[in-house]
Amino acid sequence: MTVTVHEKWDSRETSISEDSTVDLRYVIRGTDDDATANSALLAASPVLYGGLVRQSAHTERIAEDAWEGSVRYGMLEPPETGDSSFSFDTGGGTQHVTQALATVAAYSTSGPPPNFGGAIGVTKDSVEGVDITVPVYNFSETHYIDALLVTGAYKAGLFYLTGTVNNAPFRGFNAGEVLFMGASGSKRGQEDWEITYRFAASPNVSGLVVGSITGINKRGWEYLWVRYVDTEDTNAKTLVKRPQAVYVEQVYPYGNFAGLGIGACPMKTACDQIETESPRSDEEAAPARVDCSWETRGGRCW
Repeated sequence: MTVTVHEKWDSRETSISEDSTVDLRYVIRGTDDDATANSALLAASPVLYGGLVRQSAHTERIAEDAWEGSVRYGMLEPPETGDSSFSFDTGGGTQHVTQALATVAAYSTSGPPPNFGGAIGVTKDSVEGVDITVPVYNFSETHYIDALLVTGAYKAGLFYLTGTVNNAPFRGFNAGEVLFMGASGSKRGQEDWEITYRFAASPNVSGLVVGSITGINKRGWEYLWVRYVDTEDTNAKTLVKRPQAVYVEQVYPYGNFAGLGIGACPMKTACDQIETESPRSDEEAAPARVDCSWETRGGRCW
């Protein structure tokens, strides 16, 4: 038997106030099963109605295979203190590279073409390279945090952690793969702060090969560059630029992301937020520390 759902003539009872509500009423026919009646009611009623969100649904049996259903719509409740939301994108980033993963073909007007060892865009004086898309995972988290916890010291800690890379596993990524891009916050009344934390992830890689140089390891946010040298190509009987050395540079300091207060609590002795040799004096570096009286509140670390 086909299950049908029809809106009743006395539907759409409305209450207009700070907490406006609308009730839609239906008749469900063609089933004696409550679960089927409930599913049919939810499928027939809209998720949003008149700017209000569906909050609850109710069914009452009125005959052997008939039910009366009602759906209430109300204001969307704002997030409560302690709530969180998450977003991400994998759009990728752009990187300038001078070395190919592999040279798949080379052609010459006469004789063998010069072998540049994978160098891209080689000219007489330089290696020009090319811009490519590389995997970068951007994600953000919004947390609603008790106003008492967002102190001046905590905000200073966020400032000093901005532009650092995780020194320990974080959100499923290995150490060295996540860059903290910063945080933005706004206070909601007197109760709490809405703070959004922004991150980007780039994978660690190992066993890279550049020309004839092998066994190269690079963490996600380290910078790799290649020094080229003029070398004789005996087959092509010409000088070519080939990789002579590969350098992996640390360009971001490492930080302890436990200081963000949005993950598991660290050991009480692990209070340093940033682990880097900095030219700052002790006085200048002081705001980079957060009070080390760690405790858990609402699943977060403070």
